[in-house]
Amino acid sequence: MKSISEIVQIGPVIPVLTLESVEQGEKVVNALYKGGVKVLEITLRTSAGLQAIKCASQFSSDIVVGVGTLTTAVQVEEAKRAGATFGVSPGLTRDLHWAAKDIGLPLLPGVMTPSDILIALSLGYDIVKFFPAQLAGGLDMLRAFSDPFPMLRFCPTGGITQELAGSFLSLPNVACIGGSWLTPKEAMTAQNWGEVTRLACAASQLAQHKT
Repeated sequence: MKSISEIVQIGPVIPVLTLESVEQGEKVVNALYKGGVKVLEITLRTSAGLQAIKCASQFSSDIVVGVGTLTTAVQVEEAKRAGATFGVSPGLTRDLHWAAKDIGLPLLPGVMTPSDILIALSLGYDIVKFFPAQLAGGLDMLRAFSDPFPMLRFCPTGGITQELAGSFLSLPNVACIGGSWLTPKEAMTAQNWGEVTRLACAASQLAQHKT
């Protein structure tokens, strides 16, 4: 089982995937993998999420499939059974923390405020998701967090574009970033998997801060 610290080092960008069907998921995973992206976050925002996680986890031995939008302990258990190897949540509660810990699912919890961060630190986290990144202050907020929380690294997600990706990754306290721009709506609708692979290639080549 890989830790969150190990997972965020695999690639600079974790695509956030909201899939309409299992079949679409198979095409997307294949296209991303061709572009060098081996860490995925498949959200539970649609009914296809859990089955898509199960299929993606069987795609290749070197792919790391995470489950996104975890909000309940029940979802943690379902995602683990489906084959997810890590979890991502928009926020953090003690119920979520203990559910993930008890079942052995590494968790990347969401934070937005200093109070959120203090709770995450008290529960032992040293890498967290900063969400929604752009609406919550973006680059300036992450820079502001660096002095009071020097021990913490972030995976900012939410509103990050291809154009902004490099700026976020250049920050010392950013371990990786999450984004949905690798699977634009137009490409998904047109089933333009070549475009998804092209964007994945570009994302894989982004400079990543090394610790």
